[in-house]
Amino acid sequence: MPSKSGTFLVTAADADSVVLADVTDSQVHTLGENPGLSVDEVVDATIAPVPPMEAVWTVEDLRETRSIAVEVSDERPTKTSRDLAATMDEGDLETRERAGTGAIHVITVPTDLTDAAVDDVREDESTLRMAARLGVDRVEIRASPGVVTVRYLP
Repeated sequence: MPSKSGTFLVTAADADSVVLADVTDSQVHTLGENPGLSVDEVVDATIAPVPPMEAVWTVEDLRETRSIAVEVSDERPTKTSRDLAATMDEGDLETRERAGTGAIHVITVPTDLTDAAVDDVREDESTLRMAARLGVDRVEIRASPGVVTVRYLP
């Protein structure tokens, strides 16, 4: 099996091993040793399977590690996002590109579940995976009753 270069999210880590999830294809790779990585770090690296079983991987080249901040803002969604949400059905998600790098996700939820939806987005590993895939450093979550926006920002 050949080596693999990419961007990975650390989904589990202890003193002896690390589990990486490829943010592009969602494949999961277990490292047989921990080169100093922590859960929720984003890693740009080349990894290779360890012979002979090739069930465990090792880091060949660790180019960069970084953290992505996920913050809940006190600001409400922008007018553009609120206007878009007004045209959506409850439970829908719309994605809009940002000028430059990143994206904005607009999610409509039942009004009484807005706070729970914000918590779900903040704690969901897929939020970090998306941010890593987009190459951004920060995620800002905004909400108003029935609307949650997730802003993936450089």
